[in-house]
Parts: sequence; C-alpha cells; structure tokens
Amino acid sequence: MPRVRKGAARHQAKKRILKSVRGHRGPAGRLIRLAKEAATRAETNARRDRRRRKREFRGLWIIRVNAACRQRGMRYSEFINGCKKANIELNRKMLSEIAIADPQGFDAIAEAAKAALV
Repeated sequence: MPRVRKGAARHQAKKRILKSVRGHRGPAGRLIRLAKEAATRAETNARRDRRRRKREFRGLWIIRVNAACRQRGMRYSEFINGCKKANIELNRKMLSEIAIADPQGFDAIAEAAKAALV
C-alpha cells in the first residue's frame, strides 16, 4: 500500500491556521505549532468575552440610571421597583438612553415611579 502524505490538505490546513493568527506578534504569527496554540487561545477568549461584554454593558446602563435617579432624589432600587409597580416596561438600556438624551422624559418616568411607590 502506498504511503499517503496529505500534501494539499495539510498545506490548506496550515494556511487556514496561519491566516487566522495574522497580526499576532513573534513566533505565534509564523510558526505552525505556536500558531495553533495562539488560535485556540484566541477563540476561547473571544467566546468568553462575547458573553462578558453583555454583562459589562448592563452594568454601565445600571450605573447611568442610578446616577440619573440620584439627581432626582431616589435610589436605583426604589426607581426600578416603582417602574415595575407602574407597569413601565423599559429595559435598562432604554432607561439609560432616555436619561442621557431626554432628561424631561426621564423626569416623567421618575415621577411615575415615585407615585407608584406611595
């Protein structure tokens, strides 16, 4: 039985890996063994950080809403509780955008939340 050397397939696999690590510094961007490790690590970090980004943005929105609530004399937790009782179904992203772009609109939401708490 003849020996099989996988010439074209192996060349394509190496090209694919080296293409994925283009821009990496040092041997991780040139040598195939180190490039494989770098590519695996990069994929792992990218997947983890796609999920982490969502958490970080939610935290940012909460900080912004909290700051806007404090300017109007209430705490964030009171504001969210009042919004739920007043059936204001805006998510934190929209509340933070309203707080930044439309302060009068946020005032109205805050007043409705205050009134629902009493």
